[in-house]
Amino acid sequence: MATDITGPYNPADDYLLPTCPDDPAIRESVSMWISDDAGRFGFPRMAVEVIAEAWDTRGIQANIAFPDGRVLVGAGGFSGAAPVMSGGKAVTLNAGPLTFAVKEPLRRWTMTFDGDAYETTVRAQVEGNTEGPRRKVLIEVDAVMAAPPWSPGERAVQSGDDATALAIGAVGGHRFEQLFRCSGRFLIEGEEERLFTGTGLRIRRAGVREMNEFPGHCWMSALFPSGKAFGVLAFPPRLDGTAAYSEAFVLEGGKKRYGTVAQAPWLTRFEPHGGKSDLVLQMDDGEQIRIAGRTHNSTFIRQGVPVCGDQATAENLAGMSLPFAQGDCLYTWDGESAYGMTERSLPVSRWE
Repeated sequence: MATDITGPYNPADDYLLPTCPDDPAIRESVSMWISDDAGRFGFPRMAVEVIAEAWDTRGIQANIAFPDGRVLVGAGGFSGAAPVMSGGKAVTLNAGPLTFAVKEPLRRWTMTFDGDAYETTVRAQVEGNTEGPRRKVLIEVDAVMAAPPWSPGERAVQSGDDATALAIGAVGGHRFEQLFRCSGRFLIEGEEERLFTGTGLRIRRAGVREMNEFPGHCWMSALFPSGKAFGVLAFPPRLDGTAAYSEAFVLEGGKKRYGTVAQAPWLTRFEPHGGKSDLVLQMDDGEQIRIAGRTHNSTFIRQGVPVCGDQATAENLAGMSLPFAQGDCLYTWDGESAYGMTERSLPVSRWE
């Protein structure tokens, strides 16, 4: 069965904001998570973040991670170029060295990073080190969407669960994510060029994002060679032990099904490579799906460290309120394996 790539989503929503919004709290953002098919490296969150109150100073997160613990970070604050316009629509979002471009809404995007990144290790990140020798980096990616968009809260909205709107607000206004296949090239100054094919996740977000008292989360997804895919977002159990919001989808045979997360690998400890990250999904139709996961490459943002480096002119881009682990996992589902993204957080008071 052919997959409906756009689903019920409006392609017009995939274009960028052409000018600064009137509401100073509006955030504009595009991000990509990219995994090399061969597992040699990953780009666990390449992102441009813009808030209307500081429209001319934009933050980027640019992570490059290797399975041996090597990490390069291109985060920082930069001025943004005016968007390229096509047919009256803004088709680019830029901040300094990082540019995203819409080639065909909900179907094809490109990403280019051309700038400096400092070299470090994930162990140094855990210890709070945010410095290292600077390296010139070039990344070019052509991404072709391979699954329909998914918005956390989609299942709940369809079932009339209005209370889930609170959870949706915690992850950011008008937001959807979409899995893709990609090809590209990756060059670090002084090293041989790396050509690659891979998979990834693209996130498009515009709106007010409230992160006050964020309880932690587990966010994971992957696209397999056969075309099946999954995505999950779950918040940890409340302190009284009751279940909090969780949602999952799987794509099989071109059909999207919904469920919840029955078992999640909460960030109670951090193992950058080889750490157990298994999932159990309870689907609405009664099926229980088990997906094995092992961390493959990782980056880490210590509590209090700004996600966009020193760019903290807006409160929502300031230091993290709890530690974040971002990277790739190797997922296995019914004997089929693929690299995919993982992002987890949890207050340190709940760590083992």
